Amino acid sequence: MSRLKEKYDKEVVPELMRKFGYKNVMQVPRLNKIVLNIGLGEAIQNPKALEGAEKDLVAISGQHPVITRAKKSIAAFKLRAGMPIGMMVTLRGWRMYDFFDKLVSVVLARIRDFQGVSRDSFDGEGNYTLGVKEQVVFPEIDYDKVDKLRGFEITIVTTATSNDEGRSLLESLGMPFRRS
Repeated sequence: MSRLKEKYDKEVVPELMRKFGYKNVMQVPRLNKIVLNIGLGEAIQNPKALEGAEKDLVAISGQHPVITRAKKSIAAFKLRAGMPIGMMVTLRGWRMYDFFDKLVSVVLARIRDFQGVSRDSFDGEGNYTLGVKEQVVFPEIDYDKVDKLRGFEITIVTTATSNDEGRSLLESLGMPFRRS
């Protein structure tokens, strides 16, 4: 069992039950999944971009990404429906907890001039999205072997029903929110 899952079971659940007055353990919000998404607009001109992004996502997440394709054709961007324009990975279970632990304890600390993550990036239903400007902040990525710096999004999906519950869950799991 991962260190973070143990912390969730032993410390976070009782703390959130006390804070929000839940009567049942199943009401306590928990992590559902983490989705990593890279948008590759450059893949229209350069199909090799997909290979580099795939290699990086596999190294970061430990599992093979799915190619996302355009839903509509947009003539101004020379984009046709069905063309590959991104990649994503969905993490669940122990991989999700390991990734979240690594994100909070190692990766965010490696970001230059890091002051904490924004408190406002919740979607109204307790899910949190965080943008990473470059993939080299992850320890698995070798800077010398990177073909191009790429940013991507990390979406943390929880079972919380409000932003307040989601923020409390992530805070008690160690997410370093910016002091407002």
